[in-house]
Amino acid sequence: MAKWYGKIGFAANVETAPGVWTERITARPYYGDVTKNMSKNQPGGEVNDNLAVSNQISIVADPFARENFHAIRYAAYMGANWKVTSVEVLYPRLILSIGGVYNGNGGPQSDPSAPSGAP
Repeated sequence: MAKWYGKIGFAANVETAPGVWTERITARPYYGDVTKNMSKNQPGGEVNDNLAVSNQISIVADPFARENFHAIRYAAYMGANWKVTSVEVLYPRLILSIGGVYNGNGGPQSDPSAPSGAP
């Protein structure tokens, strides 16, 4: 197993104007292990194929991650943000399955008050 350290993006719906709700991403740092490391090319309608990874990252969940696992949108891995396609809860760990590149709206915002997910 390879060790991993990176940011995980959590989404929260916030009211930006009366009656207007948008998704705001907050990035928090975590430690974990890469338990599955695989990539594949997906043929598409473009000239070049799309790159997708089928990796799994196992993190030790702090109380925030445990209570908000449903709001995880991306995980930073190898210099890019990748979509989290599923989260498996195996207390005290969360197993994140990641897929294609994350192209979410708005940039990630760091949460300086966020504790690290150190084991």
